[in-house]
Amino acid sequence: MGTRYGFGKTVASGFDAAIERVTAALQTEGFGILSDIDVAATLKKKLNADMPAYRILGACNPALAQRAIAAEPSIGLLLPCNVLVRQMPDGNVSVEFMDTDAVLQLVDKPEIAALAGEVRQRLERVMDAV
Repeated sequence: MGTRYGFGKTVASGFDAAIERVTAALQTEGFGILSDIDVAATLKKKLNADMPAYRILGACNPALAQRAIAAEPSIGLLLPCNVLVRQMPDGNVSVEFMDTDAVLQLVDKPEIAALAGEVRQRLERVMDAV
């Protein structure tokens, strides 16, 4: 499973259990959750539209974020690292990660490219742990 801007996998798990596993694995890699956007609940509230569970977790590793901001102050436009957890029609759960290598290619600085690679490695370990 992947796109030009993300990578991920499908897990045979309940939605809430997947959120818990992703959050724990992110913490192991030094990430906290800065934002938790429940898209399904928002669309239900604002539009009375139903959809399967769909949450976007904004993950941040403070030390890595600090390095990125020091190298490129406007990089905050590309932060935090989004992790998408969504219920699939077959009952499984998709867990997808922003591909920092792809997204941070927008910034033409070698130090950002190196940092993006480090972040990607950490997110890949999170994916493997889920």
